[in-house]
Amino acid sequence: MNKPTVLSKELFEIDTTIDDLVKRIELLDYINPINIEKEKEKFFNSNFTKEPKFRYPNIDFDSFGLHRSFFQQKIEKIEDKVIRGFYEDIIYAYMSLVECIDNIGNGKKFYYSSLHAFGTPTEKDVENAKFILHFNNEPKNTKIVPKYTSTEAEAYFRNFSKKYKFSYKIKHSTKLSAIAMVLNNIQTLVINKNHTFTKNELQVLANHEIGLHLVTTMNGLLHPLKIFSHGFPNNVETQEGLAVYSEYMSNSMTLSRLKELAYRVIAVDSLAKGYNFSQTFNLLKNGYGLNRDSAFYITLRVHRGGGFTKDYLYLTGLKKIYDFHRKGNSLDPLLTGKVSLEYIETINYLINTGNAVPIKYKNFAFTTNSNKNELVDFILKNLK
Repeated sequence: MNKPTVLSKELFEIDTTIDDLVKRIELLDYINPINIEKEKEKFFNSNFTKEPKFRYPNIDFDSFGLHRSFFQQKIEKIEDKVIRGFYEDIIYAYMSLVECIDNIGNGKKFYYSSLHAFGTPTEKDVENAKFILHFNNEPKNTKIVPKYTSTEAEAYFRNFSKKYKFSYKIKHSTKLSAIAMVLNNIQTLVINKNHTFTKNELQVLANHEIGLHLVTTMNGLLHPLKIFSHGFPNNVETQEGLAVYSEYMSNSMTLSRLKELAYRVIAVDSLAKGYNFSQTFNLLKNGYGLNRDSAFYITLRVHRGGGFTKDYLYLTGLKKIYDFHRKGNSLDPLLTGKVSLEYIETINYLINTGNAVPIKYKNFAFTTNSNKNELVDFILKNLK
């Protein structure tokens, strides 16, 4: 590995300061409502017409002060043009996230902040989603029967993790809009205590949350630059694309799972059409035949905060990673931390200049490729 660049002292000082600021920004700490089950019951009792009134955790940081602190960084001290431009992008990206957090629960204000940070589906993205939804569901089997408690899920994840040889914490929560998620900043896997898991869901989550999200969390901690831990600009699409690709490569992805990602695109697109919660819910339930629980939680994910557009990126990210890997490109640089596909040249540059290190932890699904689902493969090949 090459020695760090001459001006790395200034770079590391700025990186350390940004690290201190970013530790106060964890969107997923604030975006999940604290009264999901109560509002779900009210919504169902109203025959799906009463708009939920979600409440959110208290936000404990000064958004104005954070904006000011980000702009006070003396980026011009980084003489390396590549790295200086990269850190300028970082500052603008994190300011968008601060704006999102500051507007949670404020309707259109949050939606527009979300648009700025994550974008919204294009017409092509919506067409891809509808293409997936044209296929008939696969026959039911024992792998998709809900029967595992959150405690049993934890045992499964603990066993799955043995081959990865890193440690992390597991917590159970009744306040998740997902059935499980990784909190990167505290290296914790959170499991939805209210959910009963299928065998396939356990396989999906193990490869998605542990095989990818925790792998990139742990690799990100190894670098001298802390930005690898907190996230490059636009890293959500790449990270979620990799995580879903891990499901595919481990033979865990079903057509039903792929359809779930497509429904999310449809739901996010409904925000742009001005749909409220009940309208999106009824689109999914009546227009696409989802059961009420599935329709509720997909709608919740998209409408939380006031209109959270992030969820369409799972499908767009999957397609980008699928195409990238099929062309023979190594995924190793994308496992170095919370990085983005569009910055792959920057990743390699940082490694070559000694400001980053190669990966220590691999994703085992990427090295074995045990996918046997020919239909899912056919669909991914033919997405636009």
